[in-house]
Amino acid sequence: MMNKKFSQEGMWKMKSVGIVGATGYAGVELCRLLLSHPEVEIKSIASQTFAGKKLSEVYPAFYGICDMELISPDDISGCDILFLALPHGLSEEYTAKVIDSGTIVIDLGADFRLEDESEYEAWYRKTFTHPELHALSAYGLPELFRESIKGKKIIANPGCYPTATALGVYPALKTGLCDPKHIIVDAKSGVTGSGRNLSEITHYPECNEAFAPYKVAEHRHTPEIEQTLSKAVDGVRITFVPHLLPLNRGIIITSYIDLKDVVEEDYLREVYEKFYSNEKFVRFLPKGKVANLKNVKFTNYCDVSIHVDKRTNTLVTVSTIDNMVKGAAGQAVQNMNIALNLPEDMGLDIVPPSF
Repeated sequence: MMNKKFSQEGMWKMKSVGIVGATGYAGVELCRLLLSHPEVEIKSIASQTFAGKKLSEVYPAFYGICDMELISPDDISGCDILFLALPHGLSEEYTAKVIDSGTIVIDLGADFRLEDESEYEAWYRKTFTHPELHALSAYGLPELFRESIKGKKIIANPGCYPTATALGVYPALKTGLCDPKHIIVDAKSGVTGSGRNLSEITHYPECNEAFAPYKVAEHRHTPEIEQTLSKAVDGVRITFVPHLLPLNRGIIITSYIDLKDVVEEDYLREVYEKFYSNEKFVRFLPKGKVANLKNVKFTNYCDVSIHVDKRTNTLVTVSTIDNMVKGAAGQAVQNMNIALNLPEDMGLDIVPPSF
């Protein structure tokens, strides 16, 4: 029998889930993960483009597994948890419609990530349409801000680049031994990070056998990364350069941080080991090992390795995630588990493939 949550009234009770934007890459990844979750059931899946079709018609991999019909986003209601896998600028309106009903909203878009409205306006060219909702939200990076997530009705799921960067750099900044004024973040992502809609740079003839940076020094994840890292130490400034890898999924971040004084790598390793000692989904690698994105594919793990260049007194951190799981849907499920007071790894206990 499926392991279901026993309610106070003595009845088996599953939490109901709705997904708006279920046919985007993050949305369909949510479907994949939640179908195996023992404490929730998918009640409704919505798509503006494919309403009226079955999920298995859009993604044949779901044939015979999830043949649910997609509904219009305007028709979704009555869910305990609502996941919003939408482009920026749309989630606030959906949240405003359901928040008074007690629904917990987990937004995989950018609407609730930035605390400063002026930053949101500068980078996204939009303002907060419902400022009052932002006071009810929490930034959902569990390994860093777990306590602030608990009890919140709106959870901003972090971006993929900010997740991988923060998990690699945050412990070092907390030591006070690093110069936060100029951190170089060299980022590389698979093409699913750009979403399902085709663009020129993700068109097969353009990205296959190619490798190049994009949105150099102007990527919208820049203020989110700085905001997150500034929780560790004031005044963080980064140079952020993302690159497009010719593969489906995965992110690898190499960050370069100037050390204020001569610091032994073994000391920094002790800092990281202590910081992540109780974190299921962050694997701090042994000395001499380097994080590799192939070892986290299809999982909610983040692998982190650190290295010290003694000649330049530079700390080099390498962190890698699956951008569709820990960088999107998996972290959203992790946040849902926290909100429901369930074990964080429930539905996410996936062993990485070896090849």
